[in-house]
Amino acid sequence: MYCGYICPSPIIIDKRKRIMVKIRIALSLLFVLSVVGCKAPAPKITDDTVVTSTVDGVTLSYRHAITPPQSFTPVNEEYRALYAASVMSRPDFGGKLVRNLDNGQTFTVLGSVENNWFAIADAGQEQLIGYVPLRAGVKSALYDQTLKADQRRKRVRAPAKKKTCVAVNGDSKACQNNNNGTWIID
Repeated sequence: MYCGYICPSPIIIDKRKRIMVKIRIALSLLFVLSVVGCKAPAPKITDDTVVTSTVDGVTLSYRHAITPPQSFTPVNEEYRALYAASVMSRPDFGGKLVRNLDNGQTFTVLGSVENNWFAIADAGQEQLIGYVPLRAGVKSALYDQTLKADQRRKRVRAPAKKKTCVAVNGDSKACQNNNNGTWIID
């Protein structure tokens, strides 16, 4: 059989095919092993991703948008809002507004942080939602008492002092000054 050039024998063709198959299998295995060794990408961190950190020996969990405090003193008590307070992302007014507390709303004070602010959570929860100023709330047990003490009180006027007056010559009168006891003639 003439092919225009020297044709390889069928034995050589079979060897080449076997080598090609082996190379394909080796490359396939190499690809599979390299892909298996890859780790899945880390989940994308958003503002709503819950993270934890330890501050002064206390572990706090919070959303990624919230800045963890630098110092922390545990309180763990129920408080009520004295006014419609802004919950901030860090313990000062330079942070972002996270949400608002309604007047009288119950919340949990997790602890006291720097700048005289409270780290707070929703009532009955332990996840830090943000920070409010110290004056924004009062302990739940003292809420009614605090509101009553803050209400305006009616002033009770002292009864008007009676003037002591006497008629003088029918057309004029003399009255005694209650402050110093002197008589004034009208």
